[in-house]
Amino acid sequence: MSAELKTKLKAFALEAGFSKMGVCRPDAVPQIAERLAQFVEAGRHGQMGWMAERMHWRGAPDALWPEAKSVIMLAEAYSPDHDPLDLLEKRETATISCYAMNRDYHDVVKKRLKKVGRWLLEQAGDEQIKVFVDTAPVMEKPLGQAAGLGWQGKHTNLLGRDLGSWFFLGAIFTTVELPVDEAGKENCGSCRACLDICPTEAFPAPFQLDARRCISYLTIEHHGPVDESLRAKMGNRIYGCDDCLAACPWNKFAATAREVKYHARPELISPDLAELATLDDAGFRALFSGSPIKRIGRNRFVRNVLYAIGNSDSGRLRAVAQGLCDDPDATVADAARWAVARLEAED
Repeated sequence: MSAELKTKLKAFALEAGFSKMGVCRPDAVPQIAERLAQFVEAGRHGQMGWMAERMHWRGAPDALWPEAKSVIMLAEAYSPDHDPLDLLEKRETATISCYAMNRDYHDVVKKRLKKVGRWLLEQAGDEQIKVFVDTAPVMEKPLGQAAGLGWQGKHTNLLGRDLGSWFFLGAIFTTVELPVDEAGKENCGSCRACLDICPTEAFPAPFQLDARRCISYLTIEHHGPVDESLRAKMGNRIYGCDDCLAACPWNKFAATAREVKYHARPELISPDLAELATLDDAGFRALFSGSPIKRIGRNRFVRNVLYAIGNSDSGRLRAVAQGLCDDPDATVADAARWAVARLEAED
């Protein structure tokens, strides 16, 4: 019965919009506790204190909900229609990570997970589920590999032969015992494309990441001023960074994004830096309503935009930065002064 149920569940999940499904046991990744401890002990988590505070759950999925017998891992493609690396050349405009160019994936994926979970409960009877999308102490990538969705590449992200690297992960923990899938096997070979393209050298070694140097971390999670030695390396990336994903040759097999809510909003493909820099709080909230960008707030967002302006080599944008040198937010004002000084030095 469980094998038949899993087959039907997979068919329903794919019909519901997911790109791939796999199953593993909650205790399938015992090695992550030690790896996570080493990561935190080295300080590579930066200001993400929640990683240290909830290590006892994050490092042991079977401790998060001891009653769970299976973890259903689901991948949902968001593959872009454009090459994000091309946008880096347009220095007077901004580059936003592909996943954030439209609706917040947390809401979209969680809704779909609940739909799949409800179907499972209807079939299985007196059982339970819990759904997770990136906001709970769940190590989705190692679980995704254990469930056979792919493998963690040298950039530490999950990728697959039939998925590429442009996909979100969602997890359904359940008391239903389902047959497990064979774990994914690493297929990076000698390729170093993702490591070599990183502008801030955020990978100390293959399969290791120092978040403190990662542009995605710096633009989203990091509070306050960014270290001056890294600002110039950020280019025009104002929210996230796709370089290591975009460089992966496995993306020639990338799954097609079926959800229209992931298709990029035209106004967020290379938006003008001057327009973004002058957003007040109300304007910022209006532009990014329903977007994951909204959660970082106007001040951190404008800080990022000002770093991009400083890297733009544009005399037109110097006046924009100058107008923010006395911004009420100290970090924004600092970023504005840095941008002005950098543009003046280039002149």
